[in-house]
Amino acid sequence: MSTNHAFAGAHELARLIRTKEVSALELTQLFIERIERLDGDVNAVVVRRFERAVEEAKAADAALARGESLGPLHGVPLTIKESYVMAGTPATWGIEAYRDNVAAKDGLAVQRFRAAGAHFLGKTNVPVDLSDIQSYNPIYGTTNNPWNFERTPGGSSGGSAAAMAAGFSALEAGSDIGGSIRTPAHFCGVYGHKPTWGIVPEAGHEIVEGVPDPDVSVCGPLARSAEDLALALDIMAGPIEREAVGWQLNLPVPGIQTLAGLRVALWPDDAMAPVSREIADKVVMVGETLARLGAVVSDTARPEIDFRKGHNIFRSLSGATMASGQPASRIAEIQRYVDALAPDDDSAAAVSARAAVMSHREWIRHNFRREKLRRAWDAFFQDWDVVIAPLTSMTAIPHDHRPLDERTINVDGAERPYFEHIFWAGWPNVAFLPATAFPVGLSSEGLPICLQSVCMSYQDHRAIEIARLIGQEIGGFTPPPAFAS
Repeated sequence: MSTNHAFAGAHELARLIRTKEVSALELTQLFIERIERLDGDVNAVVVRRFERAVEEAKAADAALARGESLGPLHGVPLTIKESYVMAGTPATWGIEAYRDNVAAKDGLAVQRFRAAGAHFLGKTNVPVDLSDIQSYNPIYGTTNNPWNFERTPGGSSGGSAAAMAAGFSALEAGSDIGGSIRTPAHFCGVYGHKPTWGIVPEAGHEIVEGVPDPDVSVCGPLARSAEDLALALDIMAGPIEREAVGWQLNLPVPGIQTLAGLRVALWPDDAMAPVSREIADKVVMVGETLARLGAVVSDTARPEIDFRKGHNIFRSLSGATMASGQPASRIAEIQRYVDALAPDDDSAAAVSARAAVMSHREWIRHNFRREKLRRAWDAFFQDWDVVIAPLTSMTAIPHDHRPLDERTINVDGAERPYFEHIFWAGWPNVAFLPATAFPVGLSSEGLPICLQSVCMSYQDHRAIEIARLIGQEIGGFTPPPAFAS
């Protein structure tokens, strides 16, 4: 087995297994060897089930020898974010109180990957309660970025993106409420897809069984190729068993074969969250490439939306979701803070605090405002196929474990609020738009840069296909030098 196999796409590895050019056992042993040899400096695969993975690989090989096909990922070894439920493994979300929360059975996402023929090497690291753009917690420690160990791989799917970049497994699944798939993809230089809200059930991505799908949040794949994103999305998407009685998902095909004629809106920068020059330049570079290939490109086309108000709607609805698990004592503390706010205070702290104690009446009012945003995007996508935009304001940041209110980010030498950059992840999330993260090269510091292709709701495969076609032109994923051999 060669290093090339460690960085091959899951779809390609599945083909090699089907044609018996490699075995599931050989691939599984390759990834196990790489994790044992290289993960000490990364700390991505924090829950390991190697013995079971070997047995499952042997079973896949035996099934193939009998002429049986287990599915499109027959025999392919994966990892998955720690927050997913898998029999015999903990799902702690990095919360100390749930250290011993070991599952008795597989959750839905794990079941669907297994039904597609895959098996699991283990699970990857997360921040506490999935609530940070850095991945560290008191149970598993800190995950480092394979491109630079002094930098974070992002969060909350930081271990997922780091495992992909380092060649520790063939495919991953993460989750995203404020960029938690796309920010780690950007920091680690891999692909990630945030689906249209509601098409991928969150059942099985939980601490307590039976929690209904939360607002704004989604589950989706991370990979080293756009082809693998499309494959994994089709495996993950579709109704839960109760809903399948009455409806089936039928996502449209991409509807494009070439970048020529594509109607592209570029959004390289915004005063809401200023972007580093290098990242903005990558948006422009992609636009120039698309124009040269015959696309219609505009850097001024925008929907009729007040994006400051739209971002407040995102922060309010996502903040309400993320605060829902807070203890009563903490909510009471936040309520006292809110009671003391001036009525016209729309600072980030005020918006977040009000979101945490929002009444259902106020949620309905925000949801009505969100529907206006969605209708504006519907109208926009009648004229434009895709928006190409940054994912964050900066490349992978240094580790910073100070209290959240003491942290900042650095954008071209200027200190900016720590969570300001989530503007870029937020506008697709609040409007339920599909967004695909795709790599476009390295910064002057040698750190990856990804952008996002954002399409109309339910045009997930178009967003992914556009990312694939752009990758053909500008290179796609490349391994971090320290892990390429």
